[in-house]
Amino acid sequence: MKLYSSVAALALAAGTVGAAEMGAVDEPIRLAINEWTGQHVSTHVAGSMLQAAGYKVEYVTAGMMNQFQAIGEGEIHATLEIWSSNVSDEYANQVSAGKIEEIGDLGLDAKEGIAYPAHVAEMCPGLPAWEALKDCAQVFATAETLPAGRLVDYPADWGTPGADRMTGLDLPFKAVPAGSEGALIAELRASTERGSPLLITFWQPHWAMSAYDVQFVDLPVGNDDCFNDPAWGPNPNAVNDCDFAPSRIFKAGWSGMVDKWPAAHEILSSYTLDVADQQPMMGAIDVDGGSVEAVVADWMAGNETKWKPLVDAATN
Repeated sequence: MKLYSSVAALALAAGTVGAAEMGAVDEPIRLAINEWTGQHVSTHVAGSMLQAAGYKVEYVTAGMMNQFQAIGEGEIHATLEIWSSNVSDEYANQVSAGKIEEIGDLGLDAKEGIAYPAHVAEMCPGLPAWEALKDCAQVFATAETLPAGRLVDYPADWGTPGADRMTGLDLPFKAVPAGSEGALIAELRASTERGSPLLITFWQPHWAMSAYDVQFVDLPVGNDDCFNDPAWGPNPNAVNDCDFAPSRIFKAGWSGMVDKWPAAHEILSSYTLDVADQQPMMGAIDVDGGSVEAVVADWMAGNETKWKPLVDAATN
């Protein structure tokens, strides 16, 4: 939750929503669980708020790219951490059809990019400048990618943003999709422990950014021209020859939610989460071995002032 520094700020936040009917409290609200730990945290905090309000909640495993049809059909009722840089066309189709509605920003300060553990800079002089990768691709080569360097990209279900940058910038790298978020972390851990080279597609907020001293490659600033006009940018023959678009993280839900569960709709629309709260919970799960349920329950118990005013405002 965003950190409110005063009672006045809490009152202001609570004032942004108004009491609403509870609706169909006998029917569960189903929330999508996607493939990364931060999303699990965001979703379980939201679900815990709904439960505190008196709702039944179910968590449904759903692929990030494949969840939107199920939401549009009302089989899943909300998804709580959508990254604007990585949204499928199906999302736009469902919004245009009036089956999905956006329900506000989650509030996380986010960045995605091509990255490396800090020790790799010694192996590729010139980093973080992206041009350095032209001359040291062989440092990152493996038997799987020779003669090209190896880039560990997002899991295939998340799209191909790393591969798109290698093509756009005409860099001699082959993008190999990771199997999961856990596989990405395993790559970072192994590289750090062995002092071995690694180029990876990664994001923040994430506990691994500090744990493995991950640095982003400096790429040309991304904008709409870069993604649509090959003539823009350092490669006149390709799009995507630039950094990722600035990421906005937002929430969306089934358009029927506002009528079926009005107070729940208000709670989820008003809900935000701060990096300062999410990132330690991610570390408690992925580093310390805690369960999502236990870690979120501890946070909820110790931080009522950050979430309870929103629940009370929507239900009282």
